[in-house]
Amino acid sequence: MLFFATILSSAFSGAFQPEQEKDNVLTAAEKRAGWVLLFNGQNTDGWRGYGNKPFDSWEVTNGQLYCKAKDVTQRADLMTIDQYDNFELSVDWKVDKGANSGIIYRVQETSGPSHVTGPEYQLIDDEGYPHKLEAWQKSGADYAMYPPLEIAAKPAGEYNHTTILVNGAHVEHWLNGKKVVEYDLWTPDWQKLKAEGKWSAAKAFGLAKKGHIAFQDHGGGIWFKNVKLRKLK
Repeated sequence: MLFFATILSSAFSGAFQPEQEKDNVLTAAEKRAGWVLLFNGQNTDGWRGYGNKPFDSWEVTNGQLYCKAKDVTQRADLMTIDQYDNFELSVDWKVDKGANSGIIYRVQETSGPSHVTGPEYQLIDDEGYPHKLEAWQKSGADYAMYPPLEIAAKPAGEYNHTTILVNGAHVEHWLNGKKVVEYDLWTPDWQKLKAEGKWSAAKAFGLAKKGHIAFQDHGGGIWFKNVKLRKLK
């Protein structure tokens, strides 16, 4: 079918060309499938600072959501106003050299930072980070829990495509078309990793079945665009 479609496309001068994708715009097919834009490419409508903290670290420039590395007086994670339980999240992102950030999901606001309640999809400059990284700190990891099966991120300065699938207890992390992490929340294996690792004292970590989605401000140098979400039943 693909070969036949290619022949038709060439023969009729593009009459059957698929709809062209544009940044921060849903295609007709995406709308039919139930996708919604979480970032409109123009402003931060639908987002606020975690814990309602004021911030000047996030800005929208050229259709991209950018967390600045310099000239910042107030930092805060940027969080969706709405909460989500079961969903598929699609995001394009890139990091500056040496930068570190994350996408945190099912976040609940507490007195601590966002990542002490919600699992974190790690975003980092794997090659240029100035300190040695453990496997569970590399791009695509469920941070401090499950390391990626392989290093699939592009070099700093190049855009990556991430998909996060969260459906009940089941979670999948995809990076540039490769499934790099798959796990189930609340299993004996998950409980053991939590109890013996970084989250041993974070009682609320990973327990929420619904929550916000947060982009981590870890000193800036991270860019996002094409932030789309589809709710799952």
